[in-house]
Amino acid sequence: MKSRSKRYENLSKLIEKREYTLDEAVDLIKKTAQAKFDESVEIAIRLGVDPRRAEQAVRGTVSLPHGLGKAVRVLVITKGEKAEEAKVAGADYVGYEDYLQKIEKENWLDFDVLVATPDAMKDLGKLGRVLGPRGLMPNPKSGTVTQDIEQTVREIKAGKIDFRVDKAGIIHSSVGKASFEPNKLKDNIKSIMQTIIRMKPTTAKGIYLRSIHVSNTMGPGIKLVPSAQEFQD
Repeated sequence: MKSRSKRYENLSKLIEKREYTLDEAVDLIKKTAQAKFDESVEIAIRLGVDPRRAEQAVRGTVSLPHGLGKAVRVLVITKGEKAEEAKVAGADYVGYEDYLQKIEKENWLDFDVLVATPDAMKDLGKLGRVLGPRGLMPNPKSGTVTQDIEQTVREIKAGKIDFRVDKAGIIHSSVGKASFEPNKLKDNIKSIMQTIIRMKPTTAKGIYLRSIHVSNTMGPGIKLVPSAQEFQD
């Protein structure tokens, strides 16, 4: 059994074994943020879907109104005019063959999001074994395969995130930093939850929102009331 630190055990005592409202949960997030660095706030949403069925593999994007509170490193694989667009939009790395070789030969992955134009996918596909398992392969469903490079890069830099359900039916995502003001954290959580609720597959039966937990990077999980009404504006 995994042992927990004394600090973690003390923080756990602040949390009751019940479901909290969003307001209560954010208050606890602030109280349990006691690490020596600005912790990320994470959310885990268990959905009543079967990820093995393509139509129930919930995946999408959402622009968090207050961003993630950290710099997102964006790599753009493209050429010509689109490369210039990427640079203007603030992409951290822009190129083609040089970065493809760097990823393949050096296993270089010092970026958070990879954006590409459609014509680059034939070459990026060869790197699937490296990029795929890390969730870095561009995908049209997440908007990272696009001709609108400039707009896409700007949105990602401003807080647009990609999410998808895993094999266990859970969506994991960051929603900000523990240092955020409570209202900003609530706005971000509402944004991702409203998006996921709208994406409920028509073939999904039974309860859609099975459970929702939020936590700081180094803190215990806080269970939220799994009700769509809780996340309305």
